[in-house]
Amino acid sequence: MKGSLKISRWGSAGAVTFVLLFVVWAGSCNGQDEKKRREAPVESTRDVSRRPDALFFIDGQLCQHVRRIFQDTKGNLWFGTNVYGLMQYDGDTLRYFDEKDGLGGGRITGIVEDKAGNVWFATYGGLTRYDGATFTNFVPQNDSIDHELWAVIIDRNGVFWLGTMKGVVRFDGESFSPFPIPKIAVKDTTTILSYDRITCLLEDRNGTLWIGTDGFGICRYDGSAFTWLTKESGLCDNNISEILEDKSGNIWIGTMYGGISRYDGENFTHFTRDGVVEGVEVSDIYEDEAGHIWFAVENHGIYRYDGAGFARFGAENGLQTNGILAMLKDRDGRFWFGGWGGLFRFDGHSFVSVTKAGPWH
Repeated sequence: MKGSLKISRWGSAGAVTFVLLFVVWAGSCNGQDEKKRREAPVESTRDVSRRPDALFFIDGQLCQHVRRIFQDTKGNLWFGTNVYGLMQYDGDTLRYFDEKDGLGGGRITGIVEDKAGNVWFATYGGLTRYDGATFTNFVPQNDSIDHELWAVIIDRNGVFWLGTMKGVVRFDGESFSPFPIPKIAVKDTTTILSYDRITCLLEDRNGTLWIGTDGFGICRYDGSAFTWLTKESGLCDNNISEILEDKSGNIWIGTMYGGISRYDGENFTHFTRDGVVEGVEVSDIYEDEAGHIWFAVENHGIYRYDGAGFARFGAENGLQTNGILAMLKDRDGRFWFGGWGGLFRFDGHSFVSVTKAGPWH
């Protein structure tokens, strides 16, 4: 059976297409079918001016640094990078998009989809919409609103909430408006980039907005009033990296210096501080269809919590990086992990690096 994976780069006169042909044939060994794959050389006349960093092409890797992973309602997989823009895989073809295609910037910090099927990307150069054919970038015209985005969500009313270097911003599809949150004083803060930076956003099942900050804990807005969670009220750290609400309504909080905690609305459980989890810098939190909680800890691999205990996966399972930043199990059950070193697949026991040759299916 013959198949092909096309790898293309759009958006310039020098656009090129890589075609990888492979042949799969079936044999028999001790009564079991055995499949082998033979790969033909990748034909390439790369327009390297669009990807000046030579590391991008080492050993057929897809990208050095995958920051976000998302699957849209059409089944397309989107991989947001830290420098090179986007990769899209539609089940057959891998495409690259960057600023020359209309993206606001090469660093992708968030991906969401609206009810109309448009996919939106938070970048360091604005909020970019993809309608299935073209990219359109939206940039605040007011200089007081920062265009460097760090987070994006769409609430139940269809309003966009953006985390920027200068605070929270709302977007109604046409215009941006600042959403000031009250300043508080904290005893212990170690701001990483900006006192006003918003690192992550969440709307919970009750419609409350959770706002993660760079050194001031979590601000909650219920539609009428603001409340804060900080180290003084029980948080393990004021530098928030990720917030997730699980299927039971618990809030999982990842931090930069205090590890991971779970909040049930009244009390915190500090898994890192209590010595259950190693490492302090949490970079992503994900819940799978079984309700298991997965999270990445820099230099300590991937943890999975099944409701009873934790399992850790790392170099001994083939993970070739110490920094995972994104994870997603797609509708076909494939588990993708992205971070420093590119893209990886996980089969429940071991990791493999995903290159232009795959594995994709």
